[in-house]
Amino acid sequence: MDFTAQGSSPVELCDSPPAGSFRWLHLNLADHGTRLWIEKRDALPIAVRELLLSVDTHQRALVDRDTVGCVLHDFERDFDVADTARVGVLRIALTPGLMLTTRLHPLRSADIARQRLERGAADIGAAQALELLVGAITDNIAEISRTLSADVQRAEDAFLDGHHPPTARDLIGIRRRLAQLHRLLAGMRSVFLRLEQDEDLADALLPTVEKLVQRLQSLDADILGVQGQLRLLREELDIQEAQRTNQNLYILSMITALMLPATLVTGIFGMNTGGLPFANGPWGTLHATILASGAAAATYALLRWMGFMRR
Repeated sequence: MDFTAQGSSPVELCDSPPAGSFRWLHLNLADHGTRLWIEKRDALPIAVRELLLSVDTHQRALVDRDTVGCVLHDFERDFDVADTARVGVLRIALTPGLMLTTRLHPLRSADIARQRLERGAADIGAAQALELLVGAITDNIAEISRTLSADVQRAEDAFLDGHHPPTARDLIGIRRRLAQLHRLLAGMRSVFLRLEQDEDLADALLPTVEKLVQRLQSLDADILGVQGQLRLLREELDIQEAQRTNQNLYILSMITALMLPATLVTGIFGMNTGGLPFANGPWGTLHATILASGAAAATYALLRWMGFMRR
C-alpha cells in the first residue's frame, strides 16, 4: 500500500514509483521471486537484507544508518483457523519512506493490520506504521490472554463450587499457552529495549519505541498475573489431592489396625498343634469369634483413647 494525504492505495508492482510519501510492502518469502527482489534491493543495507533472508528465527534487531531491521515472533494462521498455537517469524525492514515486512507462513498480525488500514488510513509514516504493526501483534496476544484468563477463572469457580472441579491435566494446555505468550512478549520487549538504547536509532522512532516497550511490559505483566492465578489454582488442587490421599491412607491404616488383632487370633486358632483351646468343645468357633471381635474392639478403644481416631 502507498499512503497519501487522501488515504491509501494498493501497490501493483513493488518497483513502481511511490504514489505517496510512505509505502508498506508485505511479501511472502516462500516465493523465490521475493528473495531475488530483496537481494537486488541496493537501497537496503546488506545487513538488513541478510536479516530478511536469514533462516535464523530468534528475535533480534539492528540499526544500519537510517534503516531498522527486526525479527519478531507472531502467531501463524491457517486458511480456516485464525488462531493457532504455532509461532511464526515476521521480518521487518523500516526506512523513512518504506516498511518491508516478510513472512514464510501467513501471520495473524498481517490480517489485523490490513483490516485496520482498509477501514481508513491517513498519511502515515515509519513510526505510525511500526506502531500499527506491533499493535496488531499485541492486540492479538491480549485477546488470547483474556480468553485464557476467563478459562482460569471458570476453572477456579468450578473448584470452589465443587461441581466438576478441574484436574491438573485440564490446566496443562492453559499453562503451556501462557508460557508461550510470556516467551514471545519477553523476547519482543528485549528487541525494542535494545532499539531504545541504540544511539543510531532515528529520533523520530524513539518515542514510538519507548511506547511499545511500555505496552509490551504491561501486557507481559498481565500474562504473569494470569500465570500466578493459575499457579495458585494448581497448588490448591495439589493440596486437595494430597488431603484426599492422606484420608484414604488414614482409613486404610485404621482398618489394618482393627483387623490386626483379629488376624492374630485366627492365626493362632488355625495352627495344627496340640493343646489348642476350644478344639474339643462344641462352641469353639463361637468362642474364637468372640475373642477376635473383642480384640478388635479393645484395639479400637485404645486407639480412640490415645487420640488416633478422628472424624
